[in-house]
Amino acid sequence: MRRVQFELADSLRRAHGNAFDALGLAARECPYQVVSAAPFWRLRDYGGRDRAASLLVIAAPIKRPYIWDLAPSASAIRCCLRHGLHVYLLEWEPASQRHGNRGLEDYVRAIDDCVAAIAGSAASAPPVIGHSLGGTLAAIYAAFSPESISGLVLLSAPLCFQPGRSTFRDALVSLVPANLTETHPFPGSLLSCMSMLASPNTFIWSRMIDAALSITDGHALEIHARVERWALDEVPLPGRLVHQIIDWLYRENRLCSGALTMDGVSVGPERIAAPTLAIVNTADEIAPVASVEPFLSVIRAKDVQMIKISGERGVCLQHVGVLVGREAHAGVWPSIFSWIDAHC
Repeated sequence: MRRVQFELADSLRRAHGNAFDALGLAARECPYQVVSAAPFWRLRDYGGRDRAASLLVIAAPIKRPYIWDLAPSASAIRCCLRHGLHVYLLEWEPASQRHGNRGLEDYVRAIDDCVAAIAGSAASAPPVIGHSLGGTLAAIYAAFSPESISGLVLLSAPLCFQPGRSTFRDALVSLVPANLTETHPFPGSLLSCMSMLASPNTFIWSRMIDAALSITDGHALEIHARVERWALDEVPLPGRLVHQIIDWLYRENRLCSGALTMDGVSVGPERIAAPTLAIVNTADEIAPVASVEPFLSVIRAKDVQMIKISGERGVCLQHVGVLVGREAHAGVWPSIFSWIDAHC
């Protein structure tokens, strides 16, 4: 019954999102073509200049990927295209009953397939960039196949899940029973509910404060509203993936400790050979500095850098500020591009 209730909540939240669309707040994405696909993922190709260096974006499987491309005034994808990169994005399809049993291994193989597809038409291995759980998946892949990418950029990505490193981690682990074996699709609204319970400041109070602070700034208020609309776009995740993330990563910290195994390969930060850049928002409770530093400190690559940024107004959720924030686009992304140009 609870699952039915949350599936209904997914539908109601999507209807709420449609009301935002009627107010002109629908996503305004760049044109792209799908160049490769499988039952649970698609590889988007946004194009780029002739002979441009390639960049693979790993979207987070939670919610839709257009947080990377909300509108012309708040689009990380457009920033990358303007810089001259040939941009690809790995998009995860919503889980269905047929594909509800997929786990981390399947997602890592999907990244590998996309990297291989890009490398086949590029002069060199691409750098990979990921935000939030997309960044965590990118880090897992970088450790799984160290020689396949030329650089790793992690945006607000949680990486170390030791107790006490993140209040969000500690609260989430206390909310969810260990060793669940659910394989049915996990409703997106249930994930949102769990997140709100684990960090009400992030998902409730700070959003209200940001809305109030943005009232006198038209641009900030528009982006805040667009992020609110995106947050309503719930998608179900494979039950197996959800429980592996919570048990293997959040509860047992297998990635940072090197105890995670993917297709027989022990995966941990000491296997990452690619130059690595991490962007951490000091106002973000989902991926705080303390959940990133221990991971970076044991990466095998000699070139590892972290840039700390402050929270800003008008982003609704500080966790996505690096993708949509006006200050981030003006100051952080030029630094990311300089790093990519120098290292990849």
